[in-house]
Amino acid sequence: MYEAWGKRALDIAAAALLLALLAPLFALVAALVRIRLGRPVLFIQLRAGRGGRPFRILKFRSMRDGPGSDAERLDGFGRLLRGSCLDELPQLVNVLRGEMSLVGPRPLPLDYLRHYSPRQALMLRVRPGLAGPGIAAGRNAVPWAERLELGAAYAEAPPSLRADLRLLGASLGVWLVGRGVHAPGHATMPPFTGSGDRDG
Repeated sequence: MYEAWGKRALDIAAAALLLALLAPLFALVAALVRIRLGRPVLFIQLRAGRGGRPFRILKFRSMRDGPGSDAERLDGFGRLLRGSCLDELPQLVNVLRGEMSLVGPRPLPLDYLRHYSPRQALMLRVRPGLAGPGIAAGRNAVPWAERLELGAAYAEAPPSLRADLRLLGASLGVWLVGRGVHAPGHATMPPFTGSGDRDG
């Protein structure tokens, strides 16, 4: 059966295989980030994992350093990285470490924890995912309240290989067409400020 141990075994096997197969792509993206944006190549930020425990999420950097809004610091190269989701590839390391899963609710900043309703906090029951229900539904184009509800519903449901494969396929489709890279009217995604937040 596809219980927690089976899901974790699949995460380890898939993440290890993808890291090996995609090593040349990793090297290429890292070199391009270094050339276009300088150091550091990786963006590292504390996010809330299972049970709300903090972990350091890994991403390729897509914004220039310095003052200015996200829109001002995000150039064409950064938009390409975000649109293709190549900036998310380093999170396969987070999956291998056990901090994330291939499929689950997206990990969000620690500051958001204080704004969750009891219902929204249910998504912390499971490991956050590289792909998942929020991405499959449209990524950043989906309002916060809807995204968090999808995460809570995912965490409530019994583990299902079929459901995870469906969400993984749908997420890949969203990534391939570059859908939902940013919320309407924003360069990325506005911060979540509470259960009634409908902006983005």
